[in-house]
Amino acid sequence: MTAPGRQDRVAPAVDARGRAPGAMLASLRGIDPSRYVIYLGFLLIFAAFSVLLRDDGFLTVFNLFNILQQSAPITVMAVGTVFVLTAGEIDLSIGSIVAVSALLAAVVLRGWPWPFGAAAGLAAGAAIGALNGGLVAYGRLPSFLVTLATMGVFAGVSRRLTALQSVPIENDIFNGLFGSGTLFGIPSLILWTIAAVIAGYYVFRQTRSGAHVHATGDSARAARAVGINVLRVRFGVMVLSGTLAGLAGLLYAGRLHGARYTLGETDLLTVIAAVIVGGTHLNGGVGSIFGALIGSVLMSMLNNGLILMGYQPSDQMIARGLIILVAVALTLRDSGR
Repeated sequence: MTAPGRQDRVAPAVDARGRAPGAMLASLRGIDPSRYVIYLGFLLIFAAFSVLLRDDGFLTVFNLFNILQQSAPITVMAVGTVFVLTAGEIDLSIGSIVAVSALLAAVVLRGWPWPFGAAAGLAAGAAIGALNGGLVAYGRLPSFLVTLATMGVFAGVSRRLTALQSVPIENDIFNGLFGSGTLFGIPSLILWTIAAVIAGYYVFRQTRSGAHVHATGDSARAARAVGINVLRVRFGVMVLSGTLAGLAGLLYAGRLHGARYTLGETDLLTVIAAVIVGGTHLNGGVGSIFGALIGSVLMSMLNNGLILMGYQPSDQMIARGLIILVAVALTLRDSGR
């Protein structure tokens, strides 16, 4: 029996976590499908190549490890590019930095132990990054124009550095550490990938510096209002990008046992594709280190599969361009900007 003036109320149905259907629908509406496109695309492309190239060695352990090793320099540069784009800037000079760093390291290794060669390559990348960062942050110049200019300048420097000649590297320690070596059966290139992604993710997501990068890219004016040194953030991300591009140059040189001015020449498009596909916004404020890793491996897998299918490098460039177009369309539609 019910007391006068009271009505029986039926409690709303809830799920196992105690949420009402309305809350469940609201949470589903809040899911951003574009964040998961990269993972779905990765699985679909992997499945397609596995079926189409099952007789061409695509699924062999050797080929899968080869894909991961080929993606290592791209992943390292992609980590730096995530920081740059999230801060609302762009670095077009990474390909030229790769060539200069690799060649300088190779030249130094002719007469000095491997630590000097490695230090020279990294220092070159950091110095070019500092030049870019100084012009962008303190010179108040657009990063697009600055890095477009330095891309051309250092492409020329890499050609004059050794008069268009390749420079072999005969230092076994350097080659093993940065390219062809293994540790406990794991190729050194894969170890460098893991190290770059873990360190990048920690700084990007778990530190105050990472939070400042997000805030600067989301709204520089608001970031200044809360006391963030926006100029220092912009300078820092450009230095980081240059340093990681220098490391990528060392990885190329170690794997190839030598350096040439063409190293990194076509990497810019690949890196940007990997980062944008991985969920980093061109508008700034949003980035994903893990997404950049998946995007880098995806681009390497795509190149590998197209080569096994007999396609030319021009076809690979077309595929990368189309991927960037789709990714940018999803990014801009999601952000509504």
